[in-house]
Amino acid sequence: MVDVTRTFTVKQTLPKVTAYLRDFANAEAWDPGTEKCEQITAGPVAVGTQWHNTTKMYGMSTELTYSLETDEAEHIVFRGENKTATSVDDLTFAESGPQSTEITYHAHIQFNGIAKLADPIAGVAFERVGDETVDAITAAVEKL
Repeated sequence: MVDVTRTFTVKQTLPKVTAYLRDFANAEAWDPGTEKCEQITAGPVAVGTQWHNTTKMYGMSTELTYSLETDEAEHIVFRGENKTATSVDDLTFAESGPQSTEITYHAHIQFNGIAKLADPIAGVAFERVGDETVDAITAAVEKL
């Protein structure tokens, strides 16, 4: 199991940050491992919207189907699943000033079956990815 949490502040308003991050297709810009992420359900983004995500990390590629589970003004949760893992991206937001937002990003990955053997290595690797995610989210939302 992997649990990585980062809290950081970006120079962007809360409404712009949440509007951008609630569309998981934007993970292509802010998730270091995401190579491609496409919405696969029709209509506007809302609870239940799904995306097909292709991720490559450390030479390994995997595909997950992500769903938006929580869509609130200050809290967003995505759940990604495939045969080998369940990934939960939990983001909370708070105003940190007139033009800034505090983001708490929590990534939880539960490996299934034989993939559980990757737990010790994945924990160390994802600590580094957590730092890269902070940098990438900051860069993406501050350009909005």
